[in-house]
Amino acid sequence: MTASRRAVLASAPTRLDFGGGWTDVPPYPEERGGFVCNIAISRRATARVVERDRDTLATASADRGPVIEAALARASVGLVDVSITSDFPIGAGLGGSSAAIVALGAALHALRNESPALVTLAEWSRAVEVDDMGVAGGRQDHYAAAFGGALALTFGDATQVSRIPLDAATRTALERRCIVAYTGESRISGTTITAVLDAYKHGEQRVTTALATMCALARQMADALRSGEVAYLAQLVDEHWRAQRTLHAGISTPRIDTIERAARAAGATGYKALGASGGGCIMAFADDANVDAVAQAIAPYAERLSWSIDDIGVEVADLSTLDPQHVSTG
Repeated sequence: MTASRRAVLASAPTRLDFGGGWTDVPPYPEERGGFVCNIAISRRATARVVERDRDTLATASADRGPVIEAALARASVGLVDVSITSDFPIGAGLGGSSAAIVALGAALHALRNESPALVTLAEWSRAVEVDDMGVAGGRQDHYAAAFGGALALTFGDATQVSRIPLDAATRTALERRCIVAYTGESRISGTTITAVLDAYKHGEQRVTTALATMCALARQMADALRSGEVAYLAQLVDEHWRAQRTLHAGISTPRIDTIERAARAAGATGYKALGASGGGCIMAFADDANVDAVAQAIAPYAERLSWSIDDIGVEVADLSTLDPQHVSTG
């Protein structure tokens, strides 16, 4: 009789980056200090890890994909079957790849009966993506996926995490008045981030000024959330987008510009592309009375994504002693 194999399921949320993205990418935080205000949302990546019988090693698929291979190598785990699923578009600018790695890291640690601190898990995940896979990026996505909730993240020689409490009215207003939509343009953020970093390292005034502005705006955004000022947050997001798009010509696209014009014509009070942009998702804020009009104006150009605030962060479930015949090894 074949012995039962341990199985672990873990999931982690994606995020909306209100402001400060890019200032979490080295060397900026170490040299000038970075700050990000973001919020985790209930669009999740899920990782399933199942112990593999040594007898089945030869028949297992060798093509696991670079994310899984890098995570397994860092965890020094090989005899497992892994699958990753998500309920968000790939390349959407929601920090989805980081959420996937956080979820996978949590599952792999749980399989070894380890429960790392959330900071440790976030840094482990970033090391997989940046150090092992060579993808340029910062830290905010990994921390949002690990911690959940609304976060004020201070970046320097170390990362400081401050949770932003949200009252019921603020939560309702955010989920109602912040429209998130997928442009249909999947993007790869690493090349854009590298170009912006190179410009920063060369001291280009356009980039250094924009980053300083974005960092300052993110701090104001955190204060706006703490005080429940969603209308003010929308204004700050709008100002952030004007600074953000000066970083690199590829941050906006003709479709993103078209959506922006349509949203503003319908009464949007704030607008920005999410993540490093060049595609992916946009967010548009509207007053309560104009939400439906703005959503309708965007609809011909982008798919609206429902979302809610995720306070939980990474979750792990041990599905131990599964009957082997009920465990997928695909």
